[in-house]
Amino acid sequence: MFKGFREFILRGNVIDLAVAVVIGAAFTAIVNGLVTGLFNPLISLLFDASDIAKAGITLREASPGHEAVVLAWGAVISAVIQFLLIATAVYFGLIVPMNYLKKIQLRKKPAEEAPATPALTETELLVQIRDLLQEQRGGGSGAHAAAPTPVSPDPTTPPVA
Repeated sequence: MFKGFREFILRGNVIDLAVAVVIGAAFTAIVNGLVTGLFNPLISLLFDASDIAKAGITLREASPGHEAVVLAWGAVISAVIQFLLIATAVYFGLIVPMNYLKKIQLRKKPAEEAPATPALTETELLVQIRDLLQEQRGGGSGAHAAAPTPVSPDPTTPPVA
């Protein structure tokens, strides 16, 4: 049991995944810093709010027995900005370069040549097989030995002679 676990851990994919998680966490810290330090203050100026995460519409004021009910749209805007930054970085940092590398690989591969003979239909292939079998049995010289037997479209019915 431990041998299988050791092989799993030492496999390259697990190490790559661990590195990706660590880098992703560090990247999240960068994006959070950008959003909270740069974008949120700019958006707060637009909507005249002290903090974008606290921006919202108060539906009911706080009272001694109840908390205030607030639609906190500022937190949603902040999360959307964060998502868009991460998606943009992933797209331009990973997807675009990978697509470019795939194009280069496809250019390097030689174009496959078209087949010299056209593909045979199923009926033509079966006729050739029948003729070869007749030759092996000594039944004549291929297609000239006998007239081709009509093939029935339904395999359960016998062919018509």
